[in-house]
Amino acid sequence: MTLRERITEDMKAAMRSGDKDRLGLIRMLMAGIKQREVDERITLDDAQTLSVIEKMIKQRKESVVHFEAGARADLVAKETAEIAALTAYLPAQLSAPELDALIKEAIATAGAASVRDMGKVMAIVKGKAAGRADMGAVGARTKALLGG
Repeated sequence: MTLRERITEDMKAAMRSGDKDRLGLIRMLMAGIKQREVDERITLDDAQTLSVIEKMIKQRKESVVHFEAGARADLVAKETAEIAALTAYLPAQLSAPELDALIKEAIATAGAASVRDMGKVMAIVKGKAAGRADMGAVGARTKALLGG
């Protein structure tokens, strides 16, 4: 079952159960997927669908920061619940040792010697860790390992 099929099945289940909040979120996710397909004139595979989900999670994390600054606990709770629901579609996250091993392998593959080579390393890591790690944290960890 592809990721898109799983999302569609979850949408049907939310309709049957009457869970309006979850249904609204899944519909928004499907709209984001369809919008990207129309814009790029392609059918998204699982990796591309994961990137749409990651983008939506990132948007919600940014919203949480702004809502916390504005003392809007109700909206923080809503956005946090949506983050949790979207995270369920991501594959299992890499542990810290697994991530370090992946970064070190990418550094060796790219022949990186300094922070100047970080782009090469990140390109390799992004391909292997897509959807399984926060790329912001990966970037910071890569920079630290390269001595930056």
